[in-house]
Amino acid sequence: MAQSNPNLRNGIQIGLAVAFFLILISSGGCMTTSIGSGELGVRFNPLGSGTDVTRVYGEGLNLHAPWVEVIQYDVRVQEQLEQLDALSSNGLTIGMDISIRWRPDADSLPNLHQTYGTDYAEKLVLPELRSAVREVVGRYTPEELYSTRRNELQTNVLERVAGAVESRYVDVEAVLIRDVRLPQQIRSAIENKLEEEQRVEQARLSIQRAEQEANRKRVEAQGDADRARIIAESLSPNFLKFQGIQATLELAKSPNAKTVVIGAGGDGLPVILGDQ
Repeated sequence: MAQSNPNLRNGIQIGLAVAFFLILISSGGCMTTSIGSGELGVRFNPLGSGTDVTRVYGEGLNLHAPWVEVIQYDVRVQEQLEQLDALSSNGLTIGMDISIRWRPDADSLPNLHQTYGTDYAEKLVLPELRSAVREVVGRYTPEELYSTRRNELQTNVLERVAGAVESRYVDVEAVLIRDVRLPQQIRSAIENKLEEEQRVEQARLSIQRAEQEANRKRVEAQGDADRARIIAESLSPNFLKFQGIQATLELAKSPNAKTVVIGAGGDGLPVILGDQ
């Protein structure tokens, strides 16, 4: 009996595998899922252990059993603008336009799906944002929110939201205050107060510059007076006599022949007679 050909046997096995694959496709529907750029897929097997927390499907064409469901998630940075009302420290209602940027943690995507599902932003991110804004705004006055401490408010809200969702599979990247809305009367009062503070500051700076200029002129005048006094002292008779005595002492130390007559000159200064 002739031995079977190994190549023929391998070909038959491959053909059977392809046929089985085609039968599965035709009987159970499409077993491929295309995942787009910036997306990942969570695998859910209703006939097995449910959500597979050990793996995610990456971008491109993914093969799976007909009964397996692939839930797709956008894992790129996402942003949403919220219009919120909150009470300031003095009980005034503050309207705000505030946006938040976040992205799901790709490594924890199956856990996020199990805990919150595809609408996790409405269940987790935005409620935490609203809560943080109302809590933090209550620490400030309307004037601070409108002018001087908006960046501080942003930072505090970001820290509050990021800390709340960090352990729940979402990364918050930024919180941005787009606008702060106050009642017109309050807004006008704040603007008038800020303008008045600017005028007071300008006046204070003008006075300070004038005082500095006056001090500079006083120093210059004192310097001129000191110079005049020094010159006057240098021309006085006593000073000239002192200079003559100093010169006599220096000449006396010289090896050259000379004759010194003390007190013979005008004003009692020495007269020096040399070999010349």
